[in-house]
Amino acid sequence: MHNSEFRIHNALCIVNFALCIALSGCAARRIPFPTDTGGPLPDVAAIHQQISADCSGVRTLTAELSLSGRAGSQRLRGRVVAGFARPASMRLEGVAPFGPPAFILAARDDEATLLLPRDNGVLRGARADQVLGALTGVTLAPADLQAILTGCVEPAPRATGGRLHQNGWASVDLSGGSTLYLARQGAAWRVRGARRGDWEVEYAAWQGRFPQSLRLRSTPDLSRPQVVVDLVAAISQLEANVDIDAAAFTVTVPAGVTTITLEELRAAGPLRGQ
Repeated sequence: MHNSEFRIHNALCIVNFALCIALSGCAARRIPFPTDTGGPLPDVAAIHQQISADCSGVRTLTAELSLSGRAGSQRLRGRVVAGFARPASMRLEGVAPFGPPAFILAARDDEATLLLPRDNGVLRGARADQVLGALTGVTLAPADLQAILTGCVEPAPRATGGRLHQNGWASVDLSGGSTLYLARQGAAWRVRGARRGDWEVEYAAWQGRFPQSLRLRSTPDLSRPQVVVDLVAAISQLEANVDIDAAAFTVTVPAGVTTITLEELRAAGPLRGQ
């Protein structure tokens, strides 16, 4: 292993102390989405307006995420403090058991900075989805991750069609190509999951207007079936539309830190063995 690879591997081991502890117990039970073709869903636009009224109005979001699951062959578990602001700002801090954060990832518009405080390492100038993908396997941009956390699934969702399915399910197609899966909750519909590109989302529980937990799975690629991301996030301390200082979406980089590359981060990240 080259010195640079050894250094980044050590840095990721520190991150992994917060985000990578072997899991115990059984995997979460999957929500069975409908597989039948279904029939027409009347008033699909009104239904979608009802289920997206809260999440589509979120301009800022802060929350704590308790994560468990895996990326490739690597087990993930830990806590992340998250903040988002429209249109494309994000800050994620990996909470270590003691001392400074395991990592700080801050993004605004098209550029992100990753600081590894315990290893004096920094990555600058890459896209947020690339850095997040190298770090956790979740290749999602800030606006997309915020939309998934709030239950909208897409940043600017618009219904294009819908179907009624067996066993009380319904589905709504969105203009961005995603499909929402709904189930009745009293007289109203509730989003229970979605398929969006290469990702499948399950919402096991809601707290008021927003999800309390979600499961995010990458759709298996037949050419690389072993590369699978399967994460469960328990969402707590969620606050929407609070003022967030713009400085939160930047990172103050100390003097003397060592610059690392995205390629080095990928080589040491959770999918490195795939």
